[in-house]
Amino acid sequence: MSDYIWVGLDVHVESITAAILEGGSHEPEVLKLSGDLNKVRRLMRRLSKKGPVRSCYEASGAGFVLHRRLKKDGFHCEVIAPSLIPRKPGDRRKCDRLDAVMLARLYRSGHLTPVHVPDQWQEAVRQLIRLRCSYQWQTKSTKHRIYGILKAHGYIYREGKTLWTKKHKMWLAKLRRELEGPLHTVLVTELEHFEYLEMQRGALDGEIDRYAQQPPYRGAVEALCCLRGVKTLTAMTLLSEIGDIDRFPTPRALMAYFGLVPTERSSGERERKGPITKAGNSHARRILIEAAWNNRHRAGADLIMSRRRQGQPAEVVAIAMKAQHRLSKRFYHLDQKKHRNKVVVAVARELCGFVWAIMKAAPRLRDAA
Repeated sequence: MSDYIWVGLDVHVESITAAILEGGSHEPEVLKLSGDLNKVRRLMRRLSKKGPVRSCYEASGAGFVLHRRLKKDGFHCEVIAPSLIPRKPGDRRKCDRLDAVMLARLYRSGHLTPVHVPDQWQEAVRQLIRLRCSYQWQTKSTKHRIYGILKAHGYIYREGKTLWTKKHKMWLAKLRRELEGPLHTVLVTELEHFEYLEMQRGALDGEIDRYAQQPPYRGAVEALCCLRGVKTLTAMTLLSEIGDIDRFPTPRALMAYFGLVPTERSSGERERKGPITKAGNSHARRILIEAAWNNRHRAGADLIMSRRRQGQPAEVVAIAMKAQHRLSKRFYHLDQKKHRNKVVVAVARELCGFVWAIMKAAPRLRDAA
């Protein structure tokens, strides 16, 4: 390991600070470079003449552009998980130089954890799905805002129990015609914004469906849709956020990646477990918990699920059937003694295991075909 040259990079848009540790030296050489990636490439070429170079930088808004550029040039570069970097409790000093030096030293000692770097296509699909999620939250926020504005002025919908149905929207259209003055302007503006968000969300749904029907997603999406509560959007979210399933050797590793495993503070003979860690990927965790709610109903004959499973390999259908019966029973028994929110999280954790099993089976069946 003393033959390697270790480089810690603190990456910003306008500048890049590099700390270089050669061999067993204790004092690093610190260089301040501009944000031009070609400067980093030239530095790596110069250092590679002395020996093999190992470089790293923290995951940030800078993305994976530098990683891909250095990897394309044949240099070793890893992106480090910021939340897993060891830090001293009394350390209150932070600047680009100190961050780069810390990365170089910890990287040489093996105390840093790299993140999985998706390819450009997978990252683009992931951004598309996250954009759709953002529009969904904005749509929900706009609905609450419209309801609150009307309630504050005494306009309450009483013609039905459910809001945002066809009948409720007709009531809103009637108010839109009858109101006058500033309140009319506010309602019209909010409704137009709401309609725009719904239109954009629908367009994004169409794009996601289009990519779901194409390689490399089609086979895995159809396999995951055999699970109860999983449709195209849920399947595409899981596939884009997980990436390569082979980097998770066991279902428990995938559960921990989604933050669905319980925290623990045990000592000696006393075992104490708490709520879930909520570490890792929050997007996939949210989508799994939403899917788990569908298992609150008894597992019985379902025409829609039977249609989804037509033409799927017997191994995938068997996993999906096992999940359907197992999770509904699990939901029912836990619901008798625990809070409903805890129940759905426990079911989501087990659903994560079945997702792992299907994703492991799907590539194997495709290769066998």
